[in-house]
This record gives sequence, C-alpha cells and structure tokens, in this order.
Amino acid sequence: MSRIGPEWFKSSYSGTEGDNCIEVAVTPRAVHVRDTKDREGGQLSVTPTAWADFVAFAKAVEL
Repeated sequence: MSRIGPEWFKSSYSGTEGDNCIEVAVTPRAVHVRDTKDREGGQLSVTPTAWADFVAFAKAVEL
C-alpha cells in the first residue's frame, strides 16, 4: 500500500507539555508546518532553503 501525502512528524522543538506543538512534513520541494492540535486548520509551506534558514535562526536565538 502506498502512502498518500507527506509523512508528518512532531517537531523536536515542540513543547513537552502538549502545548505549542507543531508537526513538520518534508517533501522535495517544500517543508510543511501545521499545528498538532488543529491538523485540519491549514498549514504553512516554505522552501527547504527557507526552512533551513529559519531553523538556523531559531538555534541562534534559543534561550
């Protein structure tokens, strides 16, 4: 059986208490991000380059 659509996983940067959780799915042309608590509420899609830049920025400003 083939899988339809991207494979989503919970971000390692999500909160540990079940709040502020996001899921990420990576495809060759885009990285998709959605709210774990509202999976049908829409998603943000960015290029892999933009996602890599965001992750690098987030690591740099991590408190």
